Amino acid sequence: MSKINSMMDIGRRSMQNSSTGLQTVGHNIANKNTEGYSRQRVDFQTNEPVGFGKHRIGMGARPGAVNRISNPYLERQLEKEGGELGYSEAKAEAMSKIEQVYNEQVNKGLNKYMGEFFNSFRELSNNPESLASRTLVKESADFLAKDFKRVDDQLQDVQKDVDYQLAAHVEEVNNITAEIADLNEKVQVVTLQGGAANDERDRRDLLVKKLSSLVNIRYAENNEGHLNVTAGDSAVLVSGYSHRKLSVGSSSGREGKREGNFDVYYHPTESSKPVTVTSQMRGGRMGALIEVRDQVVNEFRNKVDTMAYSITKSINRAHSMGYDRNNVKGKNLFEDNGRVENAAQNMMVNKEIMRDVSKIVAAAEPNAPADNRVANVLSSLQYQKTMDDFDFDEFYNSMVGQVGIMTAKAMNAENSQSDIVKQLNNLRESVSGVSLDEETTKMIEFQKAFDASARLITTADEMMDTVLSLKR
Repeated sequence: MSKINSMMDIGRRSMQNSSTGLQTVGHNIANKNTEGYSRQRVDFQTNEPVGFGKHRIGMGARPGAVNRISNPYLERQLEKEGGELGYSEAKAEAMSKIEQVYNEQVNKGLNKYMGEFFNSFRELSNNPESLASRTLVKESADFLAKDFKRVDDQLQDVQKDVDYQLAAHVEEVNNITAEIADLNEKVQVVTLQGGAANDERDRRDLLVKKLSSLVNIRYAENNEGHLNVTAGDSAVLVSGYSHRKLSVGSSSGREGKREGNFDVYYHPTESSKPVTVTSQMRGGRMGALIEVRDQVVNEFRNKVDTMAYSITKSINRAHSMGYDRNNVKGKNLFEDNGRVENAAQNMMVNKEIMRDVSKIVAAAEPNAPADNRVANVLSSLQYQKTMDDFDFDEFYNSMVGQVGIMTAKAMNAENSQSDIVKQLNNLRESVSGVSLDEETTKMIEFQKAFDASARLITTADEMMDTVLSLKR
């Protein structure tokens, strides 16, 4: 009788095991499209057998644990390469915006305005007494000055766009770290109860990957199951159940950063003074954006300022040596503030010349109506090596070429890194992903096992009826 009862007990436990397996299979199928989910499997173990004399009789199976199928090394690789991808994507996006500033295939650009400006002096040299030619010089000079300002304004717009993106990413980082801290608590509670916290760990791993794509981080899990996260070199964002915030704010200019651009601040405590950690943000999207804003864009703004300053100085020097249509010594053609910094932004035609074009110089001597020597000198400045062994055209073209090369390099890096991450994701999918075919097979397997377990109970029940009928 006791053995028949044991058969019934084994059948009952076996049905429970099959139900557990089926529930796990259903959980996998439901999360087929859940980002970061790792498929789960029930680890069944043999029950402790019982002894009958010299024999030991098995007592069926029991579920040991529900484990997630995951490769920690692969997850680390995905986190690392995902950070590189975030960096590459952000840099490629920012560089493409810079490239559009210098795109003269769609819009008339600085190079064409500069050519028209020097060509207007060639036209003036052909008609030294012409007011129409002088008006052309004035208009082309005005257009040139405005386009220098346009280039600088658009480069500033790229920097402002970077600042807005930084603010959005910082808010995203704060939301992620808050959730990681919350998951740390859940993981510890489940672990203390003897569970595996599979779903919580999947979610936490996914958040770490997202965080890594935004900013360079270091992280480690302690013995209690807490994941501690540090951004940059010293900004501890998550420690146990607590998390610390980042913020952004405009700050004064310094070497490598323009006035008003955002700095990133770390708040060690709610009451302490925030610490600047901008220089520590070297990876992920934030690292790329800061690099483009403070290094790449500033480099090109400095070059545009240098070019505007050099044109202003060269033109003014030659223009002030001659005589205008009224036989008066020439004045500066452009307003000159005497500084390279913000020269493109401040470049403008002399207000007196804007009011009276007869003050534009063509002659080298007074009372010489046909004298065009200064106009020839001014037109020839276009091809003189006035900028580190480059003329103005060569200097500008080298700048445009540098933008194109840097953009192409950033695009290639993004494509290459995207392929690496796709390959790693495919590897992860082969290890941890949910296969509907495999889950269907498992479902049928557990269903058949459930039916067989029910059949075992039915058989034991019939045996019990047979034994009881012997007493009648």
